[in-house]
Amino acid sequence: MAVHTPVTEPADIDMPAVSPRAVLSRALAVPLFLGLGLALPAVVAVQSGPGLHDEVYWLQLVFTCYAGIRLAAMALTARRKLIQGSFWLFVYVAMGVAPLIQDVLEETPTPVVGSRSDLLAAVALVLFGCVAFDIGSLLARNGAAVFRRRRGDRSATFHRRRLFLLVVIAFVGSALLVVKLGGPSVFFTSRQAITDTIKADGGASSESNVGSAFLRGFGTVPALLALLIFTRWLVTSRTARRRPLVIATWFALLALNAVVNNPISNPRYWFLTVLFSFLFTAFPRSPAMYRTVLALGVLGALVIFPYADRFRYDSSGYKPVQATSVFEPLAIKDYDQIAMFANTITFSESGPGHFYGRQLAGSTFFFVPRSVWSGKPRDTGVMIGQWMGMTNVNLSSPMWAELWIDFGWPGMVAGFLGLGYAAARGDRIYALRTADDARSGNVMAIVIPLVAGYSFILLRGPLLQASGRIGVALICFALVTTFRPDTRKHLR
Repeated sequence: MAVHTPVTEPADIDMPAVSPRAVLSRALAVPLFLGLGLALPAVVAVQSGPGLHDEVYWLQLVFTCYAGIRLAAMALTARRKLIQGSFWLFVYVAMGVAPLIQDVLEETPTPVVGSRSDLLAAVALVLFGCVAFDIGSLLARNGAAVFRRRRGDRSATFHRRRLFLLVVIAFVGSALLVVKLGGPSVFFTSRQAITDTIKADGGASSESNVGSAFLRGFGTVPALLALLIFTRWLVTSRTARRRPLVIATWFALLALNAVVNNPISNPRYWFLTVLFSFLFTAFPRSPAMYRTVLALGVLGALVIFPYADRFRYDSSGYKPVQATSVFEPLAIKDYDQIAMFANTITFSESGPGHFYGRQLAGSTFFFVPRSVWSGKPRDTGVMIGQWMGMTNVNLSSPMWAELWIDFGWPGMVAGFLGLGYAAARGDRIYALRTADDARSGNVMAIVIPLVAGYSFILLRGPLLQASGRIGVALICFALVTTFRPDTRKHLR
């Protein structure tokens, strides 16, 4: 009979014995903290521009420094904190550096229709939300003993036979999407071509866009999940690497994802989900990969991301960015989260007030068509954009705005306390169940990297747009997951 050795958490999971990696972290500490927390915000702040150096400017500068220090801390942590690292990467770039350069240049991708005081309130509320997120993560750290595992505990693992059923679903779902859109070549043209095809198909679109959400969801999500699971199987199991069927399936899934999940035909934030989840799954025990992803993520978000919409439109509709500095694209493209939060505050104070969970209910029950639910809430970003009179209402609605418009500032702070707590617990589970429990069939080793990647979409919002793929992913995980006593057996 095999002897079971329970896995227990160290007294302080963030402070292991000194190692060469720890020495390297100490060497990188000063450059990272100074670079992210001081140098880059200072370089942005001294750029010439017509912006006012008022309370908004100074509070935004302080917040950017704070976010940079927290991101540096995430990169240097002894244990990889995937969800928290992704959170601070998004916050630093989208809620920190980009809005700061927008203040300096006095230009935003989306106009701020309210007063300067509403913009100040938005920045302050973002800061309060991030502090609440940190407090929530500290509360989770104090409850670390919860994660000690005992013999006989039931754990979630992948069922091998159902896993191959997921592969079949992935190919069938992707094939239906390819056929609906007119063949694989459409996936290498532009996102606009795909959108136009879906809208032209009356069976795939409706007023609530439920059909479109499920079509895109089942055409892309099962393919990604199957690839992640097979990747982990090959990475952690020598037996799997000697099985031709497993290897052939992995290559087939890789080719399938190259078609349906490529960066040409998909939104950039979804491709970030694909990239982050794949890298963290393929290199589950590599602190170097984790730190590289966070460090290069800042560079990519600031330099590459604003130009990465080259394939959003065809050649006739694409308008290249005309910029005189590396920072200017941050003021005129993509990063409208602070501006949209300020517009949400202005919208609410103009009459509608708070919705007390109505918007959240619409996102949770996204699958209910409007023919059944006549009063179904609209996408928050679309609602604010229509109120502003915008032609393009495909606007962001960051998590801060989603929580605030429903529950006000107390609900927003409470929401980020919960998010920080959940993120820290998820990261601890991931650290324990990959480094100390490297089973091939461990479900959490796939879930946590996927959540870390998808957090960019959730944080940007709107939640209603993000709900479709979440629903499909939950269905897929329910299909392939089984619960059994923790005997340390895994896929072979």
